[in-house]
Amino acid sequence: MTTTPTVTVLGLGPMGQTLSRALLDAGHTVTVWNRTESKAQALRDRGALSAPTPAAAIAASDLALVNVVDHDAVDAILTAAGDAPAGRTVIGLSSDTPDRARRTAKLVGNVGGRYLDGAIMTPTDTIGTRGASILFAGPQSLFDEHRGVLDTLGQLTWVGEDHGRAAAFDMALLDLFWTSVGGFGHALMVARANGIEPSELMPHAHGIVGILSPIFTEVAQRVEDDRYSDASASVSSVASSVRHLIAASREAGVDAGLLEAFRGYVDATVAAGHGDDEISRIASEMTTLTRG
Repeated sequence: MTTTPTVTVLGLGPMGQTLSRALLDAGHTVTVWNRTESKAQALRDRGALSAPTPAAAIAASDLALVNVVDHDAVDAILTAAGDAPAGRTVIGLSSDTPDRARRTAKLVGNVGGRYLDGAIMTPTDTIGTRGASILFAGPQSLFDEHRGVLDTLGQLTWVGEDHGRAAAFDMALLDLFWTSVGGFGHALMVARANGIEPSELMPHAHGIVGILSPIFTEVAQRVEDDRYSDASASVSSVASSVRHLIAASREAGVDAGLLEAFRGYVDATVAAGHGDDEISRIASEMTTLTRG
């Protein structure tokens, strides 16, 4: 006789609701908990069970998914649950730093539970489809054990035994996303200050986006190989360009803080004697300055 997997979802914001619906649609027995109890009603109407406390919710299932705002909230829920995670698997699906993920793993382990950390890399409307991407970190045997249930949610990738690795991927990719969005917004304002509307800029912006992929690939490989010679674009040439961008921003009345921060890294790289190196050298200088 096959036993239906039991899953608990703690946290019923938009993503928690979507995770719960996908699990219910796949035929799993789902228990839900949320601090605001009324948020569970729509899921109860679809067949979910609800629990009055985090401890009761975790105790109801072999597997518990926690999707709340950050690991402060995750840890508060798990602390309130006491020893309920003992003998069960908890998966954190909340965005936070790698060290916070590792601390949560220890919190669960200290009461006899098992922990995976996860990072959901795609929006709510992808969950339950092959368009969803979720990264997992922690013991591979634990990931494999629960993969049958987790496959319900989307495309899964195990990224390593270190509980912090999924969060590290998440933070790095969000860094890329938000600095890109911030740079794009800044460009729109500089353009508009000079009489260029966003719709006029967009065809040319798409051209920039098109050349970024091979540039990212080359820079990534150079950083991985620690290889900065035979430069097609030197750090010194970037220094000149960034100064022009800062001047243009000031003339346009647009804050140049992001560019000024980047210029600091460029100038430090030149001052360290690497002006003739390829532009990927600037990335390594960011770490050097932080250590210094």
